[in-house]
Amino acid sequence: MQTGENDKAAHPQRDDPHWHDPRLRRLVALGFWLLAVFVPIGLALEALHAFKVDVYLGSRMRQHLWTLAHAHGSALGFACLVYGAAAARFVAPPARGAVARWLGFSAVLMPLGFFLGGIGNREGDPSLAILLVPVGGLLLLVALLRAGVGCCKVDDR
Repeated sequence: MQTGENDKAAHPQRDDPHWHDPRLRRLVALGFWLLAVFVPIGLALEALHAFKVDVYLGSRMRQHLWTLAHAHGSALGFACLVYGAAAARFVAPPARGAVARWLGFSAVLMPLGFFLGGIGNREGDPSLAILLVPVGGLLLLVALLRAGVGCCKVDDR
């Protein structure tokens, strides 16, 4: 094999024109970053619980919100990876970029709102940062609806 053939065998995605879509590449990178942040957060929450750290166990609201941040950050990280991998094949080109942008914003806003909502909260109420969650949820809903419509418009030639 020649060097060029080895390079193609090692990186077959370079021949795929969709691989060069920067919007999808950024979304895939975001997905990996979300997992790299929120999976360890889950482990840290378990450690806080195991060592009975009062900052965490002293507020049921904080426990709930931080658990939601971990769960949403991880799940939305996987959603970014799945969309980034599938969009080039299943979503019409006009919708790809907008869906990637809306999904990316929602994947950051929702877990961030849950996490920050648990900082500076009173026992009965989260902090005002919780307002990021419905904004992220709305963006996620728009992204999912637009992706669904975009899937219906793909040419099946």
